[in-house]
Amino acid sequence: MTLQHPWSRYVALGDSFTEGIGDPEPLSPGGFRGWADRVAEVLNTNTDDFAYANLAIRGRLLQQVIDDQIEPALALRPDLITISAGGNDIIRPGTDPDEIAGRLDSAVGRLRAAGATVVVFTGPDIGMTPVLGRSRGKVAIYNENLRALALRHDAIVADMWALRELRDPRMWAPDRLHFSAIGHHTVARMVLEALAVENDLAPYKPEPVPPSSWQHARVEDMGWAREYLVPWVLRRIRHQSSGDNILPKRPSFLK
Repeated sequence: MTLQHPWSRYVALGDSFTEGIGDPEPLSPGGFRGWADRVAEVLNTNTDDFAYANLAIRGRLLQQVIDDQIEPALALRPDLITISAGGNDIIRPGTDPDEIAGRLDSAVGRLRAAGATVVVFTGPDIGMTPVLGRSRGKVAIYNENLRALALRHDAIVADMWALRELRDPRMWAPDRLHFSAIGHHTVARMVLEALAVENDLAPYKPEPVPPSSWQHARVEDMGWAREYLVPWVLRRIRHQSSGDNILPKRPSFLK
């Protein structure tokens, strides 16, 4: 298949979502693949001299993404930038989705001023997920602000809220906070569609793991709480991040 698109230098900014957490791949830098790598792989097909960098680091708050990733990204002079940030802020108690969106607005303005195509992401509908579901209303407010800023800056919206497939439990990693390989694959298909790039990515490929039985799921619930929920709560109490001492997996262009 011949792919036609105008981009040759792609930089991905963000947190664990863009780093690819939940989609382990030993052959990928940092040990995770993720939707951004998958998008870059498609964009690279039949494209001469294509280059891709990924500056995302797990656990980063929006201001950390703005302070630490925007200038290094612009220094690479990309013509395509994806930025997904603010989710870690939204799920924290007492945060204001309007204020968070206002800071993202300024960041997108800086990125667009450099002449790059910019893709922003709505948050997914997390109403069915444990722990995070209570933030559903804040996510919805943030999303409406995001759509408005995308109009102001002529940015492209990758709409995860509208991606109903993400309600499937198979889309989520065992920690229930990040997407699985199938989830990242599904997001990659959506991003490519938003970019109007034809591709051969098939739904639910790689093949999904069969759904667990009800009894098995209840056992998994107890294991999940012990392995993922308790450490997550402790990090919040200690003001620690899963991304402490982690470096970007692709800090410069890889061709």
